[in-house]
Amino acid sequence: MRQRFEQQQTIGVTAISDIQFPLRSRDELPPVLKALQHIFITPVLNNGVFELLERKICKDKKQTGRKGMDLWHILVLAVVRHALGTNWDRLEHIANFDVLVRQALGVHVVKFGIDEIEFSHQAIIDNVSLIDEAMLQEINHLVVLHGHNLLKKKEEEALALTLKTDSYAVETNVHFPTDLNLLWDSARKSLDIAERIVKENNVPGWRKIKFIKREVKSSFRKASQIVFRGGSKDPEKKKQAVKDYLQYARNLELRLELLAARPVPASSLLIQTGLKHYMGYISKFINQIDRRLLKGEEIPASEKVFSIFEPHTEWIAKGKLHPNVELGKLLLITTDQFQFIVDYKLMEYEKDAAQVKPLCERLRSKFKGVKISSHSFDKSFQSKDNYEAVQANTAQVIMPKRGKKNQEEQQRESDKTFKKLRNQHSAVESNINMLEHHGLDRCPDKGLQSLKDYVGFSVLAYNLHILGNHLIAREREKQRRALRQAA
Repeated sequence: MRQRFEQQQTIGVTAISDIQFPLRSRDELPPVLKALQHIFITPVLNNGVFELLERKICKDKKQTGRKGMDLWHILVLAVVRHALGTNWDRLEHIANFDVLVRQALGVHVVKFGIDEIEFSHQAIIDNVSLIDEAMLQEINHLVVLHGHNLLKKKEEEALALTLKTDSYAVETNVHFPTDLNLLWDSARKSLDIAERIVKENNVPGWRKIKFIKREVKSSFRKASQIVFRGGSKDPEKKKQAVKDYLQYARNLELRLELLAARPVPASSLLIQTGLKHYMGYISKFINQIDRRLLKGEEIPASEKVFSIFEPHTEWIAKGKLHPNVELGKLLLITTDQFQFIVDYKLMEYEKDAAQVKPLCERLRSKFKGVKISSHSFDKSFQSKDNYEAVQANTAQVIMPKRGKKNQEEQQRESDKTFKKLRNQHSAVESNINMLEHHGLDRCPDKGLQSLKDYVGFSVLAYNLHILGNHLIAREREKQRRALRQAA
């Protein structure tokens, strides 16, 4: 049984609406907590957010049974993790010992003999993981719409958006891949699983499993030193080191095949399936190393895998000097003049230019009747069809053309307004940098779906940070006015 939030009005417990936040702190957390407080005390926004949370987390659940973590606690803890770009261990410490966060959670007690609520490490992980990407998209949209209504100058004024779109690489938590070290990763994981099967089922013939692992690792290190670190200038010596490594790997593959084919109890079937999974990678990388280093073939990009633990990882080269290559997924973001991220999408094996038309459709459905005064892109998005798609709903399109321009295009890009808006487009880089500080430089969570959820949480933390900055700026202005009137 879960509830939205019920704070006991008890002596020693500060009401969430009464929390006083520092107005001159340069830390990320106070503005984010201020925005969360604003959600809590604003009825329309409060109802909208909690209805979404109930629809996802409480759907088809009985209203009886043991009390679960409040929806408010789940939301606050999820946002705090990404606001600070931290891990679960530090989040547990903050949830139990940081006074300001505990006040925002509504559980901080000035000692009056009242039992304080504590949050366990696993309970935090299990409950925060209940929020998914689709719901985060909707919560983000609610926050952005509320921010627009709050920040436009006049209540009756029609809002005109000034948009900027760009993409950047969100890194996955992987090491730099070579086919040699990917084969070692596969062999190491296979041997770890094989050791467990042998131990649980008393399988004979594997007494020297630790020695086998050392031998494979030694041959991998020798081959890697010679091939990649200039250990030898003799091509034949390089080939021989690779042949020795592959021989060890093939011998290991044969032994593992016998173990994988062996009948095991039902309790070990899942473990055996994991062994077969990693054995598939051993075969794959043996084949690729043989073709690339011994036969001189070029491996097609479609066949390459850059991590056996995060197989969705892409090799991203955006033409930068540093880093020249990134490993992860491209994230498309669109920001407005208030710095809110109004739209985002994690791209899967897609290019920038293919995103423009779907982006225009999403913006039309999200902001019906809202005028878009300008929308800027960089050259990687440019094409004639893309320009026309954006122009259909936008007063001013900033999409510089690559290569030679005709007279009409030259005249359009020489216009003062075009130049001004093109120069302002670089502000999106600042938004990207701020987003990276909210956890979206490298994703520590495993799996593609976890990466998508991680992106949604970080974007929500970012948007709440922007909203909180505006709310704190208003309060500081009120204080200045009060001081001037008092003087």
